[in-house]
Amino acid sequence: MANTLGYMVTWTTYGSWLQGDKRGFVKDGTILPPDSNLNETNLHNLQKPPVSLTTAQKQIVNQAIIDKAVKLRQKILAMSVCSKHVHLVIAYDGSQVESSVRHYKNTSLVALRKEGFTGRVWSTGFNKRFCFDQRTLQNCINYVNDHNE
Repeated sequence: MANTLGYMVTWTTYGSWLQGDKRGFVKDGTILPPDSNLNETNLHNLQKPPVSLTTAQKQIVNQAIIDKAVKLRQKILAMSVCSKHVHLVIAYDGSQVESSVRHYKNTSLVALRKEGFTGRVWSTGFNKRFCFDQRTLQNCINYVNDHNE
């Protein structure tokens, strides 16, 4: 992806945005409309309550991601750690997006565990948006910066 300037990734906490959600949902890259029956089924099938990060936990996740970015030599252009999701905009460095997200999710999980958190933190998967021009990249950065809780 020689023309890629960066990318925005978003992942959610466990149980916070299920398939069928009233806000719509993404499946296999396609945005789908709400489906109350599907949402109810998914809520019923949760093995643990949905996760909502506290202010202290959000700070732990934030610092863990910053520390991991330094180790990976990746430049974070914008970040928002919210109670039910994380947004990151990262300058493209040739690394696989999937690998980077896996590092960030795992390192933040380990940091939370050190502080006593138990159970699942993150939902499976993530959403990604590539930025091929400066305008799109700046729009993603602005979105994330404006999205801080």
